[in-house]
Amino acid sequence: MSRRLPIVHNVVEHDAAGYRMESLDLEFSNGERRRYERLLGRPRAAGPGAVIVVPMLDEDTVLLVREYAAGVHRYELGLVKGRIDAGESAVEAADRELKEEAGYGARSLTVLRSLSLAPTYMIHQAYLVLARDLYPERLPGDEPEELEVVPWKLDRLHELILREDFSEGRTIAALFIAREWLRHGEPAPPPAEPADPTGGSEIAP
Repeated sequence: MSRRLPIVHNVVEHDAAGYRMESLDLEFSNGERRRYERLLGRPRAAGPGAVIVVPMLDEDTVLLVREYAAGVHRYELGLVKGRIDAGESAVEAADRELKEEAGYGARSLTVLRSLSLAPTYMIHQAYLVLARDLYPERLPGDEPEELEVVPWKLDRLHELILREDFSEGRTIAALFIAREWLRHGEPAPPPAEPADPTGGSEIAP
């Protein structure tokens, strides 16, 4: 069922614990009026979102990285990822992050799609980038220690997703999306543009 987006009557922005928050005064199509809050990001976030990189060492092997995850206080296996800096495209950010975190550059970088993170209250978008034809090259990054690079066969994803130290939802989704794209060779839909501050909703005068 298709519904008209809620009317935005008012938007109030404020800082909360180092992040930007918006409070939205919304009116739904049935006349119900509610206030929603959403997280925009850090006040000085420079770029339009982030990238998640699937680096293919060969046609069957993806490169994972193991790094410290403060939220769960353990080392986690995952994909190369990071913010898009000011003036960068998703492809440029993916190439830079790959060199910083894994010590590889890529001659072929393809944006497959964008992924959201908790879309009910966050604007955040991460662009899934498939990196192929890799070559060794390292750039200095901001990590406190060099990350361990772990090759993993795509046909062993069923083992990977059951590991306790592999738990991030976006990374799991990214690997399965990339694997299916590589298997079927179908063109991916173009990624969505970064969300505008109103989320595309109608704003009441």
